[in-house]
Amino acid sequence: MNPPTNDEQRKLWNSSSAYAWIDLQESLDQMFKPLSDLLVEATATESVRSVLDVGCGTGGTTLALARRLGTEGSCVGIDISEPLIATARSRADRESTPAKFIHADAATYAFEPASFDALISRFGVMFFDDPIRAFANLRRAARDGAEFRFIAWRDAVENPFMTTAERAAVGLLPNIPPRVPDAPGQFAFADRRRVSSILESAGWAHVDVQPIDVTCTAPERDLDRYFTQMGPLGRILPQADEATRLQVIQTVRAAFASYVYGAEVRFTAACWFVRARR
Repeated sequence: MNPPTNDEQRKLWNSSSAYAWIDLQESLDQMFKPLSDLLVEATATESVRSVLDVGCGTGGTTLALARRLGTEGSCVGIDISEPLIATARSRADRESTPAKFIHADAATYAFEPASFDALISRFGVMFFDDPIRAFANLRRAARDGAEFRFIAWRDAVENPFMTTAERAAVGLLPNIPPRVPDAPGQFAFADRRRVSSILESAGWAHVDVQPIDVTCTAPERDLDRYFTQMGPLGRILPQADEATRLQVIQTVRAAFASYVYGAEVRFTAACWFVRARR
């Protein structure tokens, strides 16, 4: 039997989901900057010179760390999405930041063994069909003593902002796909014990999973684009007729009212900050 692949994720992240992230790149970079900053501060030490960013998307965190390490460092981002990697490469070229980007599946890519001092990820590791196999592959890319630090969402109940759109629209769009616990996706790592078990089964040691609650902000002017393009609603809404779309937008916009503070949208990201060592 062939091992499971990330075919569904590859299809998802090379379609409208990728272009939504590209369209909202600046807004999303601002939204998640506090989380990227945590990873950069924890990783940019004197002993770290080569870093792999897993599921790097449009490269915001990779580029931030590359700027911090400077010419003495080497930062590589990897992502399954060709459009996101193309955007990341363009950003690096525009600002002359010495970061490299690989379009490939991190779960199976043939990394040079023991080639990275550190690995990081901001919301990029929750999408593997076979996470143990994926983390074992990433472990082979790490040098002895290298640390893997990543941030993943806790559960949906603790992150109501992230499900506001689909909850508000469910009566108008009954075909919104349900969230499946532990399935690849945004909340796949909600269970703290499961995260630890996956990493330990993949051979990582000194696993530490700590809760963090971080205030995130984004421009209010981007809110409508955000909820109409992102997540389950963003994938279903284009299939609706015009009258339904307008009704959904009006209903969902009202549901976000408690997160709007003048020209800013503000919410708390309830996440895990995970550390493990090779």
